[in-house]
This record gives sequence, C-alpha cells and structure tokens, in this order.
Amino acid sequence: MKNPNLYEIAKQLNLGAHQHPIGMLPRIRMNLKGLSRRPPNDIFTSQKKHDKYFYHHGGQPELQFNIGLENGEFRHGVAFSFLRTINVKRPIEVLHCRVGRFNRFMRTHPNLYRDMRIWHNETWENQGDKPGPLPQEIVKEGEFVFLGKWTSSDRIDYEAVLADFDRLLQLYVFVEGGRKSSKSRHVAVPSSEFVFCPGFSTKASSTTAKHSRKEHEVDLIQNKLQPALCRRLVSQYGKENVGDEQQSGVGTKVDVVVRQKKGYWFYEIKTASSPKICLRQAIGQLLEYAFWTPTIKVTRMIVVGQNAIDKDGRDYLRRLNERFSLPIEYEQIAV
Repeated sequence: MKNPNLYEIAKQLNLGAHQHPIGMLPRIRMNLKGLSRRPPNDIFTSQKKHDKYFYHHGGQPELQFNIGLENGEFRHGVAFSFLRTINVKRPIEVLHCRVGRFNRFMRTHPNLYRDMRIWHNETWENQGDKPGPLPQEIVKEGEFVFLGKWTSSDRIDYEAVLADFDRLLQLYVFVEGGRKSSKSRHVAVPSSEFVFCPGFSTKASSTTAKHSRKEHEVDLIQNKLQPALCRRLVSQYGKENVGDEQQSGVGTKVDVVVRQKKGYWFYEIKTASSPKICLRQAIGQLLEYAFWTPTIKVTRMIVVGQNAIDKDGRDYLRRLNERFSLPIEYEQIAV
C-alpha cells in the first residue's frame, strides 16, 4: 500500500491483531480495570481517531498503544501523554504511579526493548534515547513521551508492528496492573507469543450460517461445551485463573486455559462421538501449543469430550505418560 493514511493503517492493524496476543488488549483492559462492559474488539476505534495519531480505546490516561503519521514517517509503540485535556485535567497526578511502574519494569529488563528508542518533545527530531527509566525532567505537564520505532510510511511491515505490540503488551500489563503489580519485587516476563487473559464468553447456541450441516452441528455443540467447561473450572480455580480462546503463539487459539502457580493447563474440546477419536484429533494440537514455543510452561494437557473414556483409553494415556512423560489427560463434559 503506497502512502496509506492513518485510518487505513489502523484498519490493517485491527484486522491483523486478531491473530496476535495484542488482539486480546480489549479483554485485558476489561479485567485489569474491572470493567463490567466489554469495549470494542478493535485496538484503535473511531472514538479515538485523530489526523496524526491514534491511541488504543480508553488509552488517554494510560500507558497508551500509540501510532502516528507525520511527514511521511510512521511511528508505533507506547506512550505517556502528559498533556492536559478535558478528560484529564491533572495528567502528572493521574500518571505518577504508572510512570513508577514503567521505570521499575525498565530497570528489571534493561535489554527487552533495546531495538526501540525513547522520544519526547525536546528530542522529537533526533534518533531518540536508549530505552530505560524515564528521567524526572521529562515527566512534566506538556510533555509527550514515546517508546517505539519510526519507519517510512510506504514500507510498513504490519506483522512486524503487531509483533512489537505483542512484546510491549507485557509492559502495558505491568504498568496498568495497579497495586498487585507494584507490590511484586520482580515481574515475570511472559512469552511474547502467549499472554494469558482470564474471562470467557457465552456463544450462540444456534446460528443461521450457511456452511454444511455437519459443521453447523459441531459449532453448536462446541458453543455449549466450552462455556460449560469454563463455568466448572471457574468454580474450582476462580474466575481470575480461567480464560477461553487464548492465543497459542502458533496462529491459533487454545479452547480453554487454566493458570496455576507452576504453569498452565491447556484444554482442547472435541465433539467426536468417541473418546478415541477425540484423543486422535486433539493430541497433535495440544503438543504443538505446549512445545512449539519453549517459553510457555504447560504442566497439563487435557482433551475434553462428551463421552466417558473407557479402559483402553485410560491405558493409552498411561502409556504416553510412562514412555514419553506427556501429561495428557481426558475429561468428560456433558451438557
């Protein structure tokens, strides 16, 4: 795309984000802020559009995901805006604690964003400063501080931009995590390919989609089993530790994930008529989710089906565990 405008760039990023961890930003914000109403699914929405810059929905008083277009140059990254607005009359007061958490994160992980730079109002025309804690002299009203990259607007690599947003998502979660994050002496950096986000939704149990009858029936069963499983797990482990449709890091999504202190449990739901077929369909997916990205610590992999497993199935899983140390299990969920 030659010389796109900012609206077109935002549209491309919104579309691509659904295949990246950054696509979970609206849900992440909802959980961090305790919002009762889920915001739009897109990162950049029409409510927050400007000619030269966009920031994520609700991001004005936060560490904001920010994109900008100026003099043929495109920027992407995160930013603090210390500009006084109608909605934010005391930006320094609002952002003070967030800046403290930002600085703590940058001190703990000095090399995490070494390929990026920090710009602010007085350095806007040069190459910026190396990433690190923000010096006190630039944390003042009227400043705009940006961590990220600049590139020519006619050479935008949207996948690279989204990958950078994936990496910055862990910084955002720490900065916006509030008291829970600020009490932690060390922040564990999650894999940029997998970012756990609690919460699940109830899907339609009927549809008018015009695909095959078999696919239609599978969709309806899946839409009933998934929230039923989530409700059961929430009752056992708490709503803050259960999430559905989690980005796997390999371009797909894990049906349900449970967060535990020592790692994650991955659940894959199958609607086949027998546990044997469910196992056959699910095991390859679970192995890819758990081992393709080595930084994800998966301690249990559970295949979920509608029917109870028999002795042959239990023996098969036991052999997998004994010979290959694969923690694969089977659970029944009935609606």
